[in-house]
Amino acid sequence: MAEHGPLRVLDERLGRAVASGGLPAGPAGFFADLGNTAVALPVLSAVLVWALWRGRRAARRRAADGGAPPRWWLPPLAAGLTAVAVPALVVPLKLWLARPGPPRMAGAAHEGFYPSGHGATAAVLYGLAALLLFRGRQRTAATRPVVPAVAAAAVVLLDAAVGMGLVRRGYHWPLDVLGSWCLAGVLLAVWCAVCDRWSGGRRGVGAQGRPAGRP
Repeated sequence: MAEHGPLRVLDERLGRAVASGGLPAGPAGFFADLGNTAVALPVLSAVLVWALWRGRRAARRRAADGGAPPRWWLPPLAAGLTAVAVPALVVPLKLWLARPGPPRMAGAAHEGFYPSGHGATAAVLYGLAALLLFRGRQRTAATRPVVPAVAAAAVVLLDAAVGMGLVRRGYHWPLDVLGSWCLAGVLLAVWCAVCDRWSGGRRGVGAQGRPAGRP
């Protein structure tokens, strides 16, 4: 992305085609705005509050049953730190690569468009919200495996709409968005690994919400 090569030429050609295409500009702008921190952060914040409340209540119930309380606070805390990591990683990458933006963004106040901050914000913050909601569900035998699949599909579709909106409105090139998705995938994978390893939520609770190993 830092050098002018065949991949960058193809990317910019595709970006110009999408920006001048027939996709409605109004809906594209709406979805592009969903990647704004002012929109995505309140959504994640509301889910964080719910996850803290739900986790504390479950920990108290489990302690009353004689089980060792899990680190119920870890998933929300890790989610908050992951959200903070987005600008901490995106901004230096933009400054380092200093990729020029689409023609519409010529003369913009900031420099560097790779990776997309809006794309990374949407993918990470909405992804974390979905993961926290699913993780906070009561784990019972009636839990259907289709629930996480539906949640994942919804987040993927939303992120795709945000990315398409950013390109259609001429805010970013396609590879700017793709790069932000790759970064988001790494951050979400790290969050899942940390929570599964240290929160105790998966290992310590049985199918009916009882401490593992009890009848």
